[in-house]
Amino acid sequence: MTSGIDLAIFISRVESVCAEMGAILRRAAFSPNIKDRLDFSCALFDTKGELFAQAAHIPVHLGSMAFAMADIVQDVPWHKGDMLVVNDPFLGGTHLPDVTIIAPCFISRDFLFKGELSASQEDELVGFVVNRAHHANIGSKVPGSMPLSRSIEEEGQIIAPTFIVKSGQIDKQVLESITGQTNTDTLGDFAAQMAANRTGVERLHALILLMGLDKFRAAIVATNQYGERLSINLISDIPSGTYVFEDYMDDDGFGHENIRIKVSLEISEQQVKVDFTGTNNQVEGNINCPLSVAAAAVYYAFRCLLPKETPNCAGSFLPIKLSAPRACLINAVRPAATSAGNVETSMRIVDVVLGALNLAIPKKIPAASQGTMNNVAMGARNFTAGVPRSWDYYETIGGGMGAGPKGAGLSARQCHMTNTLNTPIESIESHFPLRIKKYAIRRGTGGEGVFSGGDGVIREFEFLEPTEFTLLTERRVHRPWGLAGGSKGQGGENFLDDEILPGKCHKTVLPGQVLRIETPGGGGYGLKVSK
Repeated sequence: MTSGIDLAIFISRVESVCAEMGAILRRAAFSPNIKDRLDFSCALFDTKGELFAQAAHIPVHLGSMAFAMADIVQDVPWHKGDMLVVNDPFLGGTHLPDVTIIAPCFISRDFLFKGELSASQEDELVGFVVNRAHHANIGSKVPGSMPLSRSIEEEGQIIAPTFIVKSGQIDKQVLESITGQTNTDTLGDFAAQMAANRTGVERLHALILLMGLDKFRAAIVATNQYGERLSINLISDIPSGTYVFEDYMDDDGFGHENIRIKVSLEISEQQVKVDFTGTNNQVEGNINCPLSVAAAAVYYAFRCLLPKETPNCAGSFLPIKLSAPRACLINAVRPAATSAGNVETSMRIVDVVLGALNLAIPKKIPAASQGTMNNVAMGARNFTAGVPRSWDYYETIGGGMGAGPKGAGLSARQCHMTNTLNTPIESIESHFPLRIKKYAIRRGTGGEGVFSGGDGVIREFEFLEPTEFTLLTERRVHRPWGLAGGSKGQGGENFLDDEILPGKCHKTVLPGQVLRIETPGGGGYGLKVSK
């Protein structure tokens, strides 16, 4: 790979493979969670399990896969047509609803030289295609599979790395053991994930035949070297030194409050050491996260500073060195509960890393965004009273983005670690016994400043049948901070009818009751002087 043009074409080609996988997954999926909210991600890895391409999907999915895939794929007896399924957060996953399916790609060296191909010659491993998708039901006793939990065993089915397809044949026993503990659209969504991987293998296979295996491998090396150069250039432009910042989680849902996340960025000419010493120990509730999720948040924060053309590959993250005390909040150990760590704690990790970077490169970092995904999980488990029905629904709700040195924050946006869409009202009301009574911008909730923070959102759900719901939300106490004299964004609030709800809770409701979620605004930027 000698030409920059050739490298740019290669990067575009492999990214398009991931994008097509995502299109197949979305169109083949059954659940609104995947086909409407787009809560899925697709990526390509080399034979060592190192990332070399991804689509613009979910940062928390892809960063955690980039950090942990090598440990998953090593020492596995792979064969053509295999697919492996896993969701264990302590083995490279994020939280149990995010299910990852990995497929190897094989090719024959004999074909590359003789110009012919047979199944028996298809024997050399050349890489992996991977997708991860969120399932609203992964076997938890609580609808939506995002419970207010104390241990990972309470959160649903834990899937250790297991072959769901062997040599092209689906292992029905494995598939049934997973989907038999769920309901609704789970089986169809698994089929969509496998179809996406089959497409990815076919496209990657075709690309290698076009390029030749040696040139393909050389292109991966060149991609990683290019990504590393861009990252080193970024780091070298940041003044050397140590920068410390801390912020707090509101609570863990079980009475533990003001849980600290502290980061120290040690910047040198060619690398940055990201150390979370001083972060509180893992807690009773489910805001703990494995180190792979913390890595995803750290990678994301630095990726935001890199040029747009930077490839999302292992090389781009190589100069970033991560450490955290064992059994702390962001390097939790089994059997810690983790369902909210992926969605809530990851957001606070982004905030503390950006806060530390602001000390190093002021006027280049925005104020804090809403800092939560405002998780709402709900459904029913065959109520004996009322209409007997079993259903699961899950969504995250947008809020305000932080203002920056060049402009105001955007309103009503999914921020940072989630890149999902809102679920359209038409989809919600056609699939579930729910009515959306109000969906509006929460005016005036962004922090004031020379540039104002973005406003949050108001979303009201009216229940048409007896329902259980769980809320896992943050920034209800510790509001999103402003910068350069800008004020804090307004914190979020949750209501059931006229009752104020805590940020994390589980409730059973009757038809006619209304759940109201008011999401936080982003922090303001710059000191606004009154005239």
